[in-house]
Amino acid sequence: MSPFSLAGKTALVTGANTGIGQAIALAMGRAGARVVCAGRQSCAETVSQIADARELILDFADPMAARDVFAEDAIDILVNNAGIIRRNDAVDFTESDWDDVLDVNLKAVFFTCQAFGKAIMERGGTGSIVNIASLLSLQGGIRVPSYTASKHGVAGITKLLANEWAAKGINVNAIAPGYIATNNTADLIKDEARNKAILERIPAGRWGEPEDIGETAVFLASPAAKYIHGAILNVDGGWLAR
Repeated sequence: MSPFSLAGKTALVTGANTGIGQAIALAMGRAGARVVCAGRQSCAETVSQIADARELILDFADPMAARDVFAEDAIDILVNNAGIIRRNDAVDFTESDWDDVLDVNLKAVFFTCQAFGKAIMERGGTGSIVNIASLLSLQGGIRVPSYTASKHGVAGITKLLANEWAAKGINVNAIAPGYIATNNTADLIKDEARNKAILERIPAGRWGEPEDIGETAVFLASPAAKYIHGAILNVDGGWLAR
């Protein structure tokens, strides 16, 4: 069997209804996994494109929304992709916009990982976690203070959990996407000046596609990555190499 195969594994992908999450779910399916497509909205479109998949409604406005999920199903792979963003100048940023983003992007990620890790350890199995971080896990950005803080936090808890769980048979890693063409970045792509400025800083000369993240997630979840722990893998067309 190929070391990149996920045959016989079950993967839970959060935020799988569109964009990067959908691409990850589809890639996991192509690699042979059974896929649980989770989102606060229906993932029916994603499920329809995967040979063995089902949907699960999870709204991480409640950061503990996944606390009982792993007791019900033997999940081998967890991809924490669901996230939100709020934009405003730091001087005007509100407490509610801070709390809402940190709850979904960081608190929910940690406690979902915790629930997954407990389930794996209780059944004496092995597992893989792939967290979706960001370029803003490694730099500051502008006008997105809570998002930047949350993604720095995702990088930190990825490393912490890798330190604690590597010896317990659980791989914990993260992907830091660069500028990816999704619904969330459509306005940037349409803005000719911003688009040009962004492309000038990407050595690959193009925006990333959701599929670029999907295939990377498959790699990190596969046996091929069994000795990779605590990595934050940039998938950015070379942005951070500039």
